[in-house]
Amino acid sequence: MIAVVYSGSYFAHWRLADKGRTIASFKTNGINPYFNDEKHILQLLNKNINLIHHAEEIKRIYFFGAGASSVERKAVVYNALSAFFKFGKVTVEHDITAAAIACCKNSPGIVSICGSGSNAAYYDGKKVAPNNYGLGYILADEGSSNWLGRQLIKGFMNQTLPPNIRKKFIHKYDADRKTLLEKVYRQKQPALFLSSFADFYLENRTDYHLQNVIKKGFSSLISTYLVPLHKQHPDAPIYFVGTVAANFQELLYESAAEANLQITNIIKEPINNLLTYYSNKN
Repeated sequence: MIAVVYSGSYFAHWRLADKGRTIASFKTNGINPYFNDEKHILQLLNKNINLIHHAEEIKRIYFFGAGASSVERKAVVYNALSAFFKFGKVTVEHDITAAAIACCKNSPGIVSICGSGSNAAYYDGKKVAPNNYGLGYILADEGSSNWLGRQLIKGFMNQTLPPNIRKKFIHKYDADRKTLLEKVYRQKQPALFLSSFADFYLENRTDYHLQNVIKKGFSSLISTYLVPLHKQHPDAPIYFVGTVAANFQELLYESAAEANLQITNIIKEPINNLLTYYSNKN
């Protein structure tokens, strides 16, 4: 039996399979070594009945996650998974590698993530080429759900939201300046709080002002990461992965076209593609 995991900061998607047959499909809280230590990850695993029931049967664990971008941070996840899956061989990689495999399999391509965070890279069909991207929710993550959350909160507190959107914001969140600042600057994992406002954009997706905010984020993501990668690899197809990219794909296609780029495909959740890929290898 194998376990395939694709984790953002908000949720981790799990698939358990045996001989090509899916045994279990479920979500847990996200696993991100920037925010979670080994103890926290083990506690999370020990709360899930699917994992407890199948832990000894699982022989290979393929984990891909946000934050698993260095030897030290990969070790945090690896140690926790190895302690839980005592009879399994654990592989831990960054989420951009998962996106590349899900989109490209064994062919070259340019891959961008736009979900709770954002990132991009060139994949040669075997491995992701290193770059200086992926700076996280404070310095980067353009176009992502936490970036969108920042814009919405700033607009509310600076009183630059259109009156109708401001009214809807107050009705939905019943929040004030003090409460919002406390949650952003004093509570744990502010990126998750910021990402939660993506729901507001979805509920008001036809609003012109919010559409412009989304397009601004997409344009920044494309100009910062995709345009330079396309110049280096002009023949490589371009793929997107993530909930924000999928939920607002019409705006994403428009933003790409304005930058003279063509998107080959957008995948909302790569977990099923990953499961197929690794089921065929085992």
